[in-house]
Amino acid sequence: MWRAIHAAWRGGAALAGCSAGAIALSAMVRSVRGTGAPTRPALGVVPGVAVIPHFDRLMRWAPQIATDAAASTPPGVTLVGVDEDTAVVGDGVRFTVRGRQSAWLLRAGRDALPFRAGEALEIPLTLSG
Repeated sequence: MWRAIHAAWRGGAALAGCSAGAIALSAMVRSVRGTGAPTRPALGVVPGVAVIPHFDRLMRWAPQIATDAAASTPPGVTLVGVDEDTAVVGDGVRFTVRGRQSAWLLRAGRDALPFRAGEALEIPLTLSG
């Protein structure tokens, strides 16, 4: 089934995932069971991205999970938090944030960087400073 989905996507069909589906399409799956939890490869449709869905709720319930995830994201993978009622839509490199809230770029040792509806988010991002 995955081969058929992938072939249709490569042929121009839209492919979307929300919540766990967004994680599955990204580079890696991470357990939220605490610091040092292992990561595992996901489907890799968007190979340079890892996703934390429901980011706004997570930050209210357990903000340390996002901090731990940012600190342990492997080199070459960009960690993006996506709030509820929000989407990150794109072609695998260039993305635009859509919806009611924000998407967040998460980096070790730095504040989360928000991207609001209509703003472009390019991955991999090259950030200075």
